[in-house]
Amino acid sequence: MADDGDIKVHEATYHRVLGLLQCGGAVIFVLVLLLIYFALAPVSK
Repeated sequence: MADDGDIKVHEATYHRVLGLLQCGGAVIFVLVLLLIYFALAPVSK
């Protein structure tokens, strides 16, 4: 059976990975919005 300390380390890693995925998802979402905005923005003369 896994030690209690091992479980805590794995839980901490799990939560860190979830946090990175959430931050990465937010950054990609903002980049896609910027890409769409600049792709659809009219060109000034």
